[in-house]
Amino acid sequence: MSRHFDSAEGLCEDRDPATHGFVFNQTMLRIADPERSLDFYTRVMGMTLLKRLDFEQMEFSLYFLTAGDDFSDISDEDARRTQQTFGRPAMLELTHNWNDTAENTRYHNGNSEPKGFGHIGFHVPDLEQACARFDKLDVPFQKRPDDGSMKGIAFIKDPDDYWIEIFDATRVNEVCKPHLKG
Repeated sequence: MSRHFDSAEGLCEDRDPATHGFVFNQTMLRIADPERSLDFYTRVMGMTLLKRLDFEQMEFSLYFLTAGDDFSDISDEDARRTQQTFGRPAMLELTHNWNDTAENTRYHNGNSEPKGFGHIGFHVPDLEQACARFDKLDVPFQKRPDDGSMKGIAFIKDPDDYWIEIFDATRVNEVCKPHLKG
């Protein structure tokens, strides 16, 4: 029996025991203005700032955000909360180099040439309701749910032009099915 739930060329069947306990922890995005980015991710996307680290000598700050509703397990004690932050799965790390500002810095979002990084993604329980809310909040769309060939997913942009895919996980199968190989 395979340890994988699907098949693809290049999969390693034998997991090295040395990787037990590895946790995918973070995706890092550089930001030009912490105030506008933190407002976006906490107000618009509902994320919670778990930890902030300021590196004065190197002149940058890290902001670790997470999604969820129950944070009763998170410690008020600083060192313990740092450990929890770096051990938690699927964190968003926003990095601000102190000399970067919205006026002097633009980041490559990975969706123009040369392509690379593409987007982060959020499940929402009601795609239409979420998109209507984004409209009311003047969030820019890259793609609305009814645009393009793949209906039922949206892409919005954060203040630094990074794309965020918005989808309802209960509908992803029906969204993808017409486009999948036989």
